[in-house]
Amino acid sequence: MDENEEHLLYNDTDIAKAARCLKAMSHPLRLKILCILGNQSISVQDIVGQVGTSQSNISQHLSILKEKNILGAHKEANRVYYYIDDERILKLIKMMRDVFCTTH
Repeated sequence: MDENEEHLLYNDTDIAKAARCLKAMSHPLRLKILCILGNQSISVQDIVGQVGTSQSNISQHLSILKEKNILGAHKEANRVYYYIDDERILKLIKMMRDVFCTTH
C-alpha cells in the first residue's frame, strides 16, 4: 500500500479547503438550506418560506455559503435564485443523509 493511500486527504491545501467548507456547512440553518436546495435552484423567498426565519437571516447564511464557493446564484427579474455549485457538496449531503437520517 502506498503511503498516501492511508490518508483520505493528501495535502495541507486539500485539508484546509475541506475544513473551510465543512465549517461553513456546520451551522444547522446553513445545513438545512443546503438540504432544501439539493440539486434545485430556489429563490430566496422560497427558501425563507421553507426554513421559517427572516429573509435577512437567510440572506446572511446564503452569503456565507456563496463566499465559500458552495453556492452559486443567478437573478431573474427581481428574484435571486441559489443553487449548490459543486457536485461534491451534493454527494456529501447525500452521504450525511445516509449516515444520520433514519427512515421510519
